[in-house]
Amino acid sequence: MDAGADLAVVAGLIANRPRAAMLDRMLDGDAHPAGDLARQAGVAPSTASGHLSELAAGGLVTAEEVGRQRRYRLAGPHVAEVLEALASIAPELPSTSLNQVTLAEQLREGRTCYDHLAGRLGVSMTEALVRRRALAEIDGRFELTQQGSRLLEGLGVDVAEARSKRRAFAPGCLDWTERRLHLAGSLGAAVTGRLLDVGWVVRRRGNRSVAVTPAGESELRARLGTKVA
Repeated sequence: MDAGADLAVVAGLIANRPRAAMLDRMLDGDAHPAGDLARQAGVAPSTASGHLSELAAGGLVTAEEVGRQRRYRLAGPHVAEVLEALASIAPELPSTSLNQVTLAEQLREGRTCYDHLAGRLGVSMTEALVRRRALAEIDGRFELTQQGSRLLEGLGVDVAEARSKRRAFAPGCLDWTERRLHLAGSLGAAVTGRLLDVGWVVRRRGNRSVAVTPAGESELRARLGTKVA
């Protein structure tokens, strides 16, 4: 093998169903107790702790102490983007119950990919901003236009703060369900945070799916000139 990154190490960490299930749960960007991740993966707490230690040693997750409890989250948006990209080429898990079918549809409708919107909602929001010439797509990333800065600032998004972050500003992220790009990076996170703060988009409990509220649908239609999701 030529010199370079040892992809086999990272691939080996992900290529385990319990670990993959826990990583998927952490794609919401939150910190989760090991017990909750164990239930998500269908393994004993002791087994989950071993998996989480391996993921932490491999740089995919970090641990933090919250009171007397240890919680785990993805090591950063770069990990989430890799997982989303892998999902776009992976076969879909079969749904074996009505609950699983419902959850799968909710995730397709709208979800968070770490800290930015994904699914039909994320893609349609991004494409609406492109149609309004607020964003310009260039080689798989987005440029924010002056018109776009004014539009987003009118929505209450702090564009200057997003630019100051030490991460990519407006990359495109290939959506694994829609197979089209959605807005990621610090700008995608800033837009998502603002929509959640004003209640135009809300999180569903127990998973990373999100939904547009009636107020959000009305406001986004008025401001973007189109229906989203």
